[in-house]
Amino acid sequence: MSQRKNPAVPSRNAGGAAARRRVAGAPTRRPAPADARSATSRIIRILGAFALGALVAAAVAALVARPDPVQRKVDELRAADAARDAVQITELTAQARSSAQRLGPVLQGLATAVPIDPDAAPALAPASTVAGWRQVAQQVAREYDNPPSGATATNIARESFAMALDQLVAAVETYDSALRAEGAQRVRLLDLAREQRNLAVRAWAVGATQLDVLNIDAGHGHAHVFLPAGSGTGAFNADPEPEGSHR
Repeated sequence: MSQRKNPAVPSRNAGGAAARRRVAGAPTRRPAPADARSATSRIIRILGAFALGALVAAAVAALVARPDPVQRKVDELRAADAARDAVQITELTAQARSSAQRLGPVLQGLATAVPIDPDAAPALAPASTVAGWRQVAQQVAREYDNPPSGATATNIARESFAMALDQLVAAVETYDSALRAEGAQRVRLLDLAREQRNLAVRAWAVGATQLDVLNIDAGHGHAHVFLPAGSGTGAFNADPEPEGSHR
């Protein structure tokens, strides 16, 4: 007699197939609410970090763009110095040009009285003429006393002119002494006067060269304020550029 199967009890194979069907058709697992909150929190932290970095960068940029009070004061002083020096360059150029013109007759007279070439025969000048040289040289020299304070480059030019004038006054004084001397002593004094005159022209040429550079840098162009009778003394000569040119 055959054994009847209980239809309520599934077979082993049927149960395995059902289990496989459930696994194959199971939906994708959704993240738990706690996982979603954790992800959102991470995103918020990242965005906050970016925002904080942007704020810090903006603050640093603002500090860099806005100089501190000390730097502003330094900039103001530099601007004031530049404006002052621009005025001094113009004034010193006019003064030196006028001085060179007034000293022309003195240097021309000395070029005859004590020729630059030591082998050339001197032509003694009368004492009255020498007195006139002394008066002009001393008057011009006094105009460079008590100089204003300026930039280093301008001070160098001005001091070179002052030293040159001191040497020129000394040359005239020595020449005056030579007129009252005789023989070998007169020869020595004339040689000394020649050397002092040459040093005066050379010192002036240093200041004139410096002043020429200052005028070019300031945008005024070339300014030649060299003394005459510079050839043969060892002094700098003016460059060949036209007066006022910017080359």
